[in-house]
Amino acid sequence: MKLLDAFKKKTAKPEKAKIVKEEVEKQFKTVQSTLERSKRSLIIRPVVTEKASALALNKSYVFLVNNKANKIEIKKAIKELYNVNPVSVNIIRKAGKAVRYGRTQGRTKEEKKAIVTLKSGDKIELPHVR
Repeated sequence: MKLLDAFKKKTAKPEKAKIVKEEVEKQFKTVQSTLERSKRSLIIRPVVTEKASALALNKSYVFLVNNKANKIEIKKAIKELYNVNPVSVNIIRKAGKAVRYGRTQGRTKEEKKAIVTLKSGDKIELPHVR
């Protein structure tokens, strides 16, 4: 009979499976926390131009945001930083262009802007925006 025991499927002890599951969950949480971007790193700065000032009169504000940020993250960041509830978020991506300075070739930076529209009662206080 001991000869046949070698061919039986060995099942993992429930204690080992539980420990492995806890380790996997712990690793997942650490990866998840490192992937989560801070709200300050998402919103780089507000864009203060004539066009952005004109949009601010219609409750739309323009922000320069991280290139990897998406609409949902931007909406949450605006909600936390400025204590307002955005109605919509539109994104504009500006691709970097090839430039040449004498012999040196390079690229300009890529940018991503977010146009955040608020409800009629909400307002964000920004410098130089009426």
